[in-house]
Amino acid sequence: MPGPEVVKSAGEMQARAKEFLKAGKSLGFVPTMGALHAGHTSLIERARSENNIVVVSIYVNPTQFGPGEDFERYPRTFEADRLICAKAGVDVIFAPETLYTPDARTWVQVGGLDEPLCGMSRPGHFRGVATVVAKLLSIVRPDRAYFGRKDAQQLLIVATLVRDLNLGCQIVPCETVREADGLAMSSRNRYLSPKLRKQALAIPRALENCRNQVVKGERDAMKLLGEIAEILVQQPDLELDYVAAVDAHTLEDLKTLEGDILVAIAAKVGATRLIDNLHIEGLK
Repeated sequence: MPGPEVVKSAGEMQARAKEFLKAGKSLGFVPTMGALHAGHTSLIERARSENNIVVVSIYVNPTQFGPGEDFERYPRTFEADRLICAKAGVDVIFAPETLYTPDARTWVQVGGLDEPLCGMSRPGHFRGVATVVAKLLSIVRPDRAYFGRKDAQQLLIVATLVRDLNLGCQIVPCETVREADGLAMSSRNRYLSPKLRKQALAIPRALENCRNQVVKGERDAMKLLGEIAEILVQQPDLELDYVAAVDAHTLEDLKTLEGDILVAIAAKVGATRLIDNLHIEGLK
């Protein structure tokens, strides 16, 4: 199976992007940190269906990891990732060794949206995310870039920075892909032992219970969040970071669910931090 072209420098990637543009080819982009799974494949397949050229970046971005987080042990599986990309029809893998010069001093920050939810316990995380995404979009120059809804706060921040900086790229949200047992797909799921994975299933179970209550007409945010917390605290190795019901566009806390809403959970299961959410539009 012929593999995709592997590009390792920003300059070379910019040159290739200019060639695609000159040839009139549309470019779809899927930014990743590698350790690819079926969730990533779904993004690639969407990009493949909508563009002439598909580029996937594989780069474990150091600036979005805080002290004591898993940067050093984050799974790096390039050969397996390359094979997945080849099977999915990726044209170019952009796999730089680094995207930062030693004297880099420019940061991108999306004010307000980076502070709630994951921003509370991971200060600086979204500054790192916004900066690396801005750099990647400037290098690859895609027509469309594909992001999963599981990382809802990241998706909102990226869409906002693209709008505010007039980057001219369409951000395409893609639905969360789940394992057969309901757990949202994540590269970090591989950290979970069978015992911890069983406990992690309380997260999607709590969100599904919330969805059912909303369908029945419940709109009291505190009541719904209390029910979610009650399900999660029953798991002995699960430590809740937050559970929140927020406006999907502003991330402001809601007392009553209405409009476009996001019910978001972050928790550590053992030492593994997992996030998941429920997104509902047009609630009345």
